[in-house]
Order: sequence, then structure tokens, then C-alpha cells
Amino acid sequence: MLWLLDQCPPDYRAYAGWRRHPIALAWLAGRHIDGQVVAMRDAWREARVAIGPHVPAEALTEILGQIEAEGIRLMAASRSARLLHEALQGKVFAPRL
Repeated sequence: MLWLLDQCPPDYRAYAGWRRHPIALAWLAGRHIDGQVVAMRDAWREARVAIGPHVPAEALTEILGQIEAEGIRLMAASRSARLLHEALQGKVFAPRL
């Protein structure tokens, strides 16, 4: 449950309901992470125009790389949150190698 809270804004820790109902927290965390994925995609698409003229070329390359890395991390977190939500709903997963 702490991992799910880590994926949400810090203020979410103040709500006791999320701790009492982990399935609701998993659902909400998944939605929050998916929103962040959309934001990173938008940022990557718009970065050259929005901040390109204001930073050196090497900085823009670095920034785009960091946005891409964060997007990859968020995609993995999204999948993890989705799987956790499905498990809390009772879905049984077949073991795979």
C-alpha cells in the first residue's frame, strides 16, 4: 500500500479512506499515473518549441532524455498499479517463466 501512496501526490496520505480500502487506492493511483504518462508525452512533444529557444541545445537534449526516462518509468509504474488493482479484485494470474 505504501508503494501506491508513493505514486500519488503527498497530500493523499492524509486521507484515511485510501488506507482502509486498498482497492480504491490502487484504482486511483493507476489513474494518477496514467495522467502523468499523458503529461510526459505532451511535454516531450512540446519541449522543443516551448523551452528550446530558452536553453542551450545540449540542455534540450538532456531534458528530452530525462522526460523520456521518466515516461518509461511511469509506464512501468502504470502496469504495476494495473496488475495490483486486478489482483486486489481477485484476478488469478497464471505463473510464467
